[in-house]
Amino acid sequence: MGIIVEDGEMVGAPDGGWGWIVLLGCFVVTGFSYAFPKAISVYFKELMKDFDCGYSDTAWISSIILAMLYGSGPIASIMVNKFGCRRVMLVGGLLASGGMIIASFTTNIIQLYLTAGVITGLGLALNFQPSLIMLGSYFDKRRPLANGLAAAGSPVFLSALSPLGQLLLNRYGWRGGFLITGGLLLNCCTCGAVMRPLKCKERKVIACSQELKEMLPPEAGQENIVCENNKDKKPSKKKLLDFSVLADLGLIIYIIAKFIVVLGLFVPTILLVNYAKDQGVPDHDAAFLLSIIGFIDIFARPTCGIVAGLKWIRPKMPYFFSLALLFNGLTDVCSATSTDYKGLVIFCVFFGLSYGMVGALQFEVLMGIVGKSGFSSALGLVLLVEAVAVLIGPPSAGYLVDKYKNYELIFYMAGGELITAGIFLALASFFFIRRKKHKDRQQKHHAKPLLIMRIKEVLDNKKDFECHVLRKVILYSCYIHTKNVMLNRYFYTF
Repeated sequence: MGIIVEDGEMVGAPDGGWGWIVLLGCFVVTGFSYAFPKAISVYFKELMKDFDCGYSDTAWISSIILAMLYGSGPIASIMVNKFGCRRVMLVGGLLASGGMIIASFTTNIIQLYLTAGVITGLGLALNFQPSLIMLGSYFDKRRPLANGLAAAGSPVFLSALSPLGQLLLNRYGWRGGFLITGGLLLNCCTCGAVMRPLKCKERKVIACSQELKEMLPPEAGQENIVCENNKDKKPSKKKLLDFSVLADLGLIIYIIAKFIVVLGLFVPTILLVNYAKDQGVPDHDAAFLLSIIGFIDIFARPTCGIVAGLKWIRPKMPYFFSLALLFNGLTDVCSATSTDYKGLVIFCVFFGLSYGMVGALQFEVLMGIVGKSGFSSALGLVLLVEAVAVLIGPPSAGYLVDKYKNYELIFYMAGGELITAGIFLALASFFFIRRKKHKDRQQKHHAKPLLIMRIKEVLDNKKDFECHVLRKVILYSCYIHTKNVMLNRYFYTF
């Protein structure tokens, strides 16, 4: 005897509970993923001496880590869809740690690219994207706040890893520093272990077919009973990477803007320590500049997340994000001539504030465009495009410094790219939203006649049992609620 079974649905986002533990894990992973490529720059001067290389050569280390973090997005998406977030993050933590441990034994810059760059970068990528996916699953109404708090991991870890790196460099050398850092990266495995997936609701048995047969009127007939056996139902095959998200023009606009953003976003932080040291700033004070950025960033991200969650700000999220990009770009341009330590500190304060705004909003804007269902695939594709940009930006800036011995150029270049991205995103979003509203109005206008025709079709069909039930519902609704003259006139003919 068959039964009707209601399909199990995914449990809604709890907006709390175990979600706070998931948020903590995402906080740590985000901290390592974004802060580590910048904090490693404290070792660059020593690496330049040991391997006899220039600024652009050492800048490639951070660029490769970031490129792997972004470029491995599709790989991470496929692995998450196939194996789940927890398993992928555990493997990623082992790779991130192993890459830095092996890097401590390298003898040339190419080996560093492969170990600290490729292997560690891949490990961070396999942690970063799954943690964001899990965070989006556990939070909905509080998602802007959760994203802001998770994004605060980057400044917190930047404030800690930069002076820690300088301390390890002074005491153990760069090899000892890399070895200890590799041990710290094993904490990513712990973060992966707490990523407990949300369970599906149990399938609900509605009724037995025999009971339904007794309840239904005689005109329904045996053939109208819907029977479905749970054992016979095959699960739908899930796409490993859904390219259909690219059909959304809003996502295309976002991808173009993020490509321009990443060209210049990381340039100041990667080269800031070397710039300060070249200006005669002591090593400890130069490393402390990154801590200032991180400290300001700590408060900027959660605050921005709270503001972004306001009901009159959330619908205008793309414009808010554009404002953050313009702020960051203008900070770079206005600080291009800073040469003394006081000027660099002021730059770090404003850069930390604007950088925190960008970091807190970027993934919230993306999830607002594609929704939860398309976020995994969209994030993978966005990160892949950003990987190309991050391989161009910092090495190009390092090349300009090597060739012209002028740091002003890189600040103007980075600032110009951020300003361009902000203006483009604001204008493109304005025209896209305007076009979408116009299209929705047209569809709504054309849908009304079709709805009336469909209602008339149901009313005319007196044989089909489903139409028989719908007919009664429609007629009753027309009698009680509608004021449509045509439908009321049709009603009184029965």
